Amino acid sequence: MVTEIKLGLYNPPEPIYLYVNQGEVDGESFVWYKFNISQEKKIPVTQRALTGYLSELRLTTKEFKGKDNLKLDIVVSADELYVIRTGIETNFAKSFLLAASLVQDFSKPLIIVANAGDENTVFCNLYDAATKTKIYREWSRDLDWATIIHNIQILLAGNSSTTPSTPKLSVVPQPVHPQDLRIKNIRTLLDYPLDLVREWLQFQNASNPSQLDISKIDSLVKTMCLAWASDKCEYPKDAESSYQNIVVDAVASGADELTAIRAWMQQLQTAKAGAV
Repeated sequence: MVTEIKLGLYNPPEPIYLYVNQGEVDGESFVWYKFNISQEKKIPVTQRALTGYLSELRLTTKEFKGKDNLKLDIVVSADELYVIRTGIETNFAKSFLLAASLVQDFSKPLIIVANAGDENTVFCNLYDAATKTKIYREWSRDLDWATIIHNIQILLAGNSSTTPSTPKLSVVPQPVHPQDLRIKNIRTLLDYPLDLVREWLQFQNASNPSQLDISKIDSLVKTMCLAWASDKCEYPKDAESSYQNIVVDAVASGADELTAIRAWMQQLQTAKAGAV
């Protein structure tokens, strides 16, 4: 099929980025917005729903205030090419991923809806565009987000269907290995220097965590965690013992690793505050 090319003056064929956040500009409320780089100005998007074809799901690292932040880019082909960008740990990202994990055929259009929650949070609802049926999956504490993202990316990579009115995008899928995502998430949580991770990988003759045995990755996670705890305990053995009990043993019993690490960090911070 030959796609009709419209002639005349148009904006450059660049993606339209939608940034997820709840706020207000000039008295106008929004749950996502466009950003004018030259004017450094947020442009509210009043429409809360975007209908189109999910064409790609990718992870992008962006630096913010000297820190490395992992973003989820949801690429949607519609009247234009849209990229919805949100933090990987946000409620919007997780609620989107939950629903998208139930979709088996991405050749059909979807409706992505941004909904305001409490305390400036934003959630995502996903609908089948043809039937207007909401796609819903129950929340669970034990979800493996890395695997969910990877499975969606695999389905998108194999999706070769397109509608007559929507040209097929030439998109190179970027599947993310669960171990790579694991290290990124933990490193970001601990604010551990990226350069030190790269140096550690080079010492192991590797460029990515996924190239190494799981035991070495566990060792890297422990190293990062104990580095964070170095000034939280009077004795290093106390930090290592609590890490074993609260994180390692909990994960072995089926707990979510990031949740266990957060609990461990909270306990050490509370103990340090109480000792002051």
